[in-house]
Amino acid sequence: MSKSRTEQLVERLRDLQASSGDVEAAAIVSVDGLSMASSLPADIEEDRVSAMSAAMLSLGERISSELGRGELEQVMVKGENGYVILTSVGEEAVLTVLARKDAKLGLIFLDINRSVEALSKLV
Repeated sequence: MSKSRTEQLVERLRDLQASSGDVEAAAIVSVDGLSMASSLPADIEEDRVSAMSAAMLSLGERISSELGRGELEQVMVKGENGYVILTSVGEEAVLTVLARKDAKLGLIFLDINRSVEALSKLV
């Protein structure tokens, strides 16, 4: 029996978490702010992550465009407790990754790029 698209998306998100101990959580969200799949801790509301991810992606696209930086690839927010990294997955989705504050960002970005390749075939 084949897996549903949502199950395949969740599997890819869990693979991303497993590839790096620095990735605490991940979700894939539509550009409309609807959750497509997630691997989030119980204390994080999936709907809030989805809405905020879509809003940040939209704002990032506008900033990138209006300031002549070209097509948006990624938005990164650094807080005292870690990072939130948003990466476009095609034109219809965004991958949101929560990473630890001491994360090795080069490795995280490499893992994110690999995940985006796999996810883009599913969305």
